[in-house]
Amino acid sequence: MLKIAVPNKGALSEAAAKILSEAGYKGRRDKELNVVDTVNEVEFFFLRPKDIAIYVAEGRLDLGITGRDLAGDSLADVDEVLGLGFGGSTFRYAAPAGEDWTVEGLNGKRIATSYPNLVRKDIAARGMEAEVIRLDGAVEISIHLGVADVIADVVSTGNTLRQQGLAPFGESILTSEAVVVKRAGRKLGEDAERLLRRIQGILTAHNYLMLDYNIARANLDSVSEMTPGLSGPTISPLSREGWVAVRAMVHRKEANSVMDRLSAAGAEAILASELQIARI
Repeated sequence: MLKIAVPNKGALSEAAAKILSEAGYKGRRDKELNVVDTVNEVEFFFLRPKDIAIYVAEGRLDLGITGRDLAGDSLADVDEVLGLGFGGSTFRYAAPAGEDWTVEGLNGKRIATSYPNLVRKDIAARGMEAEVIRLDGAVEISIHLGVADVIADVVSTGNTLRQQGLAPFGESILTSEAVVVKRAGRKLGEDAERLLRRIQGILTAHNYLMLDYNIARANLDSVSEMTPGLSGPTISPLSREGWVAVRAMVHRKEANSVMDRLSAAGAEAILASELQIARI
């Protein structure tokens, strides 16, 4: 039976559970530590996101859903097999706003963070040394309390930094999102590949819309460039002489812009519809 680790709480938990449910897998009730899905022959284990990569690397579990930043900081020997597109953030250095900080100036400084291994790796790669202070929470306040000179933390909107009078500097150390990981070098079986295909199908359905429209055949070539689809648009003749119906998938974020351009090019009856599940 396939064994999968899923975040038990936090920002990644709800989105991961929703995707798995939409992919046809049995969900969690209350605060169960594990759920056996006998229909799909999968057992889900609900673990702390920070621990998931470690269990997977040890071979105790076949796959795990966690954050790229968490997997990296764990130093677990895992490989990413699929990015999930949610839980996005950047990991950056930050210091009091208005001060002229550079990454090159971190040599010999005190850096507070909840991700000490990521920071040590970055500092070492730059040929510098610094005192890395591990904190499990409230990293932003550490400068004000005199514990650190700068911090390294996950930044999504940046609101928390601004509230503490901090500003990020330098390039991001890491760009993170939720990912599926496997043990490094481990070959996945068909059951794991099937689960990944299901998840990918749900992600495709989330990110794309189906676009239908009618267009004069004489204008078909020009509008087809606007809606190439994933493997080419579907084109069907209409009873209206000289016209065709076109169907193609478009990225959700681009849908309104594409519809505007189609309308300007003479397309009619332009309709966008939701996708529920896909296999590409």
